[in-house]
Amino acid sequence: MTRLPAWADVVLIPLMSIIAAFAISALVILYIGENPWDALKIMVDGALGSAYGWGYTLYYATNFMFTGLAVSIAFRASLFNIGGEGQAMLGGLGVAVVALAVPWPHWTLALPAAMLGGIAFGAIWAAIPGWLQARRGSHIVITTMMFNFIGAALLNYVLVNIMRPAGSMDPASAKFPTGAHLPTLYDLPLIGGYFNKNTPANISLFIALAACVAVWYLLFRSRLGYAIRAFGKSEKAAVYAGISPFRVTMYVMLLSGGLSGMMAINNVMGEAERLVLNAVEGAGFIGIAVALMGRNHPFGVFLAALLFGFLYQGGAELGLWTTIPIELRTVVQALVILFTGALDNMMRMIVERLFALGRRRRAA
Repeated sequence: MTRLPAWADVVLIPLMSIIAAFAISALVILYIGENPWDALKIMVDGALGSAYGWGYTLYYATNFMFTGLAVSIAFRASLFNIGGEGQAMLGGLGVAVVALAVPWPHWTLALPAAMLGGIAFGAIWAAIPGWLQARRGSHIVITTMMFNFIGAALLNYVLVNIMRPAGSMDPASAKFPTGAHLPTLYDLPLIGGYFNKNTPANISLFIALAACVAVWYLLFRSRLGYAIRAFGKSEKAAVYAGISPFRVTMYVMLLSGGLSGMMAINNVMGEAERLVLNAVEGAGFIGIAVALMGRNHPFGVFLAALLFGFLYQGGAELGLWTTIPIELRTVVQALVILFTGALDNMMRMIVERLFALGRRRRAA
């Protein structure tokens, strides 16, 4: 077996997976009678070619950074937390409760409080499956998946029966106070001219970037991060080294749920400015693909989140300007997940053979 350099594992193999996914997508586009090159140009122009498109791409990418980090930190401990969708829903409830509780005078006061609300609700929702696995042996995949449905039902009940304003037929909370409205990137000095005022990208982007740095420091520069990675590599070895499986499981699930819950400051507080029923829009599940493509590394998650933000916004533009259905972006996402997850070893074998061939030629 040929040992690959770090850059090949982190960059080359995911890049080949992306190319393979786009190649098969191009065949699908040809099959339905459209030109793949024209479709690609529309996606690039729609997602990156204007202040409007770039703003939406960054808005989606912000969501995916939070959920991708949430999944990746759990994966590092070999905990497959696929409940990010439900944790983000409950995080939205926490943000809404905080935002509506006080007539906030300014967003600089409302934002830290809302972050704490989102983190707390998301973390608590994730801690329950974590406790069930650590103490009762319940499989984390099953419990987190089921908690997505429980969370959706709970949110629906709360919105319809508790938080819905009197006389409203819409299953949504009241509008947040003006002081809880976050500034968009368009409102910011120096960079505002690069964005359209009608896009929802807001200062949550900077919080997501800070979260990437914080998770990197936690995983690779802290004692807890070492314990998480050791536990993920070998639970028996971690126990032998004095690491408590219960503590690691609970810490990881609290962190993972808190990161998912913090996504709500972007989509609930920053974009909708109220809590609506389907605010998450699948971002919790997309976080799984983002973590896989990013190799569970915060910098990789950042790059993968940008890619999926591009796919989301570019796919929407395809649905507007061509006969290609918007669901094609789901096909592309599924293919990316297929190649970066199930077929990762196949790509790795191809790259290893190419490197081995190159070394033999240099030796000759």
